[in-house]
Amino acid sequence: MNATEQPVPVRGGAVTGLLTACHPGPAAAVTVLVTVLAAAAGHDGRGCLAVAAAVLAGQLSVGWCNDAVDAGRDRAAGRHGKPVVSGAVGAGTVRCAAVVALVLAVPLSLACGALAGGVHLAGVAAAWAYDLGLKATAWSWLPYAAGFAALPAFVTLSLPGGPWPAWWVVAAGMLLGVGAHLGNVLPDIGHDLVTGVRGWPQRLGPARVRRLLPVPLVLASLLLAFAGPRPGGPGAAGAAGAAVAVAVAGALVGRGRPRVPFVAAVVVAGIDVALLVARGAAIT
Repeated sequence: MNATEQPVPVRGGAVTGLLTACHPGPAAAVTVLVTVLAAAAGHDGRGCLAVAAAVLAGQLSVGWCNDAVDAGRDRAAGRHGKPVVSGAVGAGTVRCAAVVALVLAVPLSLACGALAGGVHLAGVAAAWAYDLGLKATAWSWLPYAAGFAALPAFVTLSLPGGPWPAWWVVAAGMLLGVGAHLGNVLPDIGHDLVTGVRGWPQRLGPARVRRLLPVPLVLASLLLAFAGPRPGGPGAAGAAGAAVAVAVAGALVGRGRPRVPFVAAVVVAGIDVALLVARGAAIT
């Protein structure tokens, strides 16, 4: 805290604040979903644990980096639910936690293989680049696309023999990343513009983002259901249809409720992970 900042009351302990600052929901969800994908792709128990540890460390580092970097903007926007803004934990503590988690992510990722680890760390680096400045540029979508594409590649490359993932898996991951970016930013576009963040979605504006959001989500679902040498059967077609319906409904209902499209994007991502798991070893 500098001399111009006013102290704020502490709400909860520093440990609780630190755990909240890591964005525990998304970090846990990504870790669990990637671990399930690893099991479906053919990893044994030890391999799944190795993948989970690396992904969790990377996700924690990104979440803490985000809250540490955005502390000033969050305070200016009055986001008192943020632990740094509420005073539950200091920005310096969150910054240190981010660095420690990033350092741990390096050996944990490389333990899964040099190439696999390098791909995962490249995805983590892309997420850090977003937090550190790319989020305020027209290229804000790129770290999301790279990060989401890196996760299935990390899973397959860390298998024995290091097979590359199928092209349609990587393409679907990139599309999901773009959709996640649009859905995540949509509710906060007004606050972002006030604090000087002008990424790709902010430049498009809420109405355009809401209309565009279903497009990458639907394309990803169609790829995961029907692309590749052994496309899914009726079950995959039903799942893809459900994903299309959820994405479109989220965009329509979201006209007056900006958080609805984000929830729809999360549901579609869950359906897509289920499609990936169902394809199993076919993702390589």
